[in-house]
Order: sequence, then C-alpha cells, then structure tokens
Amino acid sequence: MPVLSLIANPADSELDVSLAAAVVQQTGGELNWLTHQVACDILEPKAPNAAEIAREIIGSRAVDVNIVPSEGRRKLLLIADMDSTMIQQECIDELAAALDLKPQVAEITERAMRGELDFAEALDTRVALLKGLERATIEAIRREAITLTPGGRTLVHTMKAYGAYTSLVSGGFTFFADYFAKRIGFDEAIANVLKFDGDALTGTVQKPIVDKNTKRERLEALVAERGLTLAQTVAVGDGANDLDMIGIAGFGVALHAKPAVAAAAGCRVDHGDLTALLYLQGYSDEDFVR
Repeated sequence: MPVLSLIANPADSELDVSLAAAVVQQTGGELNWLTHQVACDILEPKAPNAAEIAREIIGSRAVDVNIVPSEGRRKLLLIADMDSTMIQQECIDELAAALDLKPQVAEITERAMRGELDFAEALDTRVALLKGLERATIEAIRREAITLTPGGRTLVHTMKAYGAYTSLVSGGFTFFADYFAKRIGFDEAIANVLKFDGDALTGTVQKPIVDKNTKRERLEALVAERGLTLAQTVAVGDGANDLDMIGIAGFGVALHAKPAVAAAAGCRVDHGDLTALLYLQGYSDEDFVR
C-alpha cells in the first residue's frame, strides 16, 4: 500500500499538526507521526493524486512530499555521494580557493554536476589547476573548511544498527573521503586518488577515475556480495554523476539536488536534512541512533 510521506527540516520545521490534518482531510488515509511536527506518514491515502494535492496544500512551506511503498521500506544497503551530500561543500572548490581559483573551478564543478560537461574531462581540468598545492594546506582545508551535513551520522549509525551496510562512493578524493567516512561511520569509502610529487600535488589524478559508472557498479557489486536485491537499497546524491545509482536503487534520493537530478529521482529531499532518508524508510525518532 502507498504511504504519503511529509518531512520538514528538523532544525526549522514548518510542518505542524494543522497542516498535516489539512493534507489528510483532502487525501484521506491514516496519519502517523514519526517525529511530532517534523515527519509523518499518511498511510493508504485514498486520493490517486495524493502527492499533488499535498504539495498544493503545503504551498511554499518547506516540507518535502514523497510517495513510498509500505512494503520493504527499511533498506539494507546505503550508498552515498560525498560532496554536497554527506558534507556541505565541494572539496575541489575549497582546494581551489587556496589558490584564489575558486570562481573558475566552482563554475566547472557546477556545470559538471548539472550534466553539461563530461565528468572525467571536467575533473582533469580542475585538478590540473591545483598543481603545486601543498599537503599541509590540503590538511588545513579538510580540518577547517569542510562541515558535515546535518543528520548524516544519525543516518549511517541508525541504518548500521538495523543491519545495513554503508558505502561512501565519491567522485571527489580519497584524501577527504577516507577521513570523513571514518568520522561519519561508513563501512567503506571509494574515491579518486590525487597524485603527489613529494608533498605537492602534481595536478593529476590516478586512473581510472571514480565516475557515475563506478557508483552504479559498486551498488550492483554490493547487492551481489551481500545477497540483496536492488529493492533493498537506498542511494543518495545531488549531481548528474549520481543519477545512474539513484536510478536503480530501491529508494533513489536526490538531496538538495540540481533540478535535472531532482526531477529524475524517485524521491527528493529539498528541505530536510539527512535524517529524511530514515523517515522515508519509516524510522521514527525513537529508533534513531545518534
């Protein structure tokens, strides 16, 4: 049976009892709060276009609306992008800032994430501009300029507590992915390897690169290794290179994503934090492992 999911940003929720009641009145179904005034399920909505009705009632308020099936909601594999997904920045843009090149590099990053540029070519072009950047500077950027996306640790630790395997697969760099995967709690991390000459970047990246194909293939490999089905997986990302894995996962989630990615994803989170992925799976606040 279908479930109409309403999720707000827990840090500044615009979902309240009266709004949820107004949606139920128009869509039918049974209201079940997962976290009071943050996330709720409307079970078995009667209206065939329940999501459209809910979005019309919600209007400009910051509440995400998704339709998910009630069967098999809790997934046993999480595969996640890193930059602008599990962390709030694009690491390569922050590296470029140290060389006063952030505007030029950020423009290329943005176009690549929208799918307007070939990812491999865009990566090589940007990394070449970083030639000579010192390891100590990169470490300082990792320590001082990168912040975790709210809800990420709770997402990973909760899914792991209920038996899921968690994989961080990034088109960024191992220098960041290994470090933040450990901080967040992922079981593994896969990313591109920056080449150094001594303690300075050479301006090149080890081949083959981690791209959209790598992400999809790692999802497929983990499904096979762990005896799962694709329906038992959730994939989350924000850019064009995440679309392939989002497209085949049981729950493919676009998180604060580029328009083309959000339009193609089965689920979209425009307002909530990463705990939204737990609410989509039917977890309540009391289930969370913080």
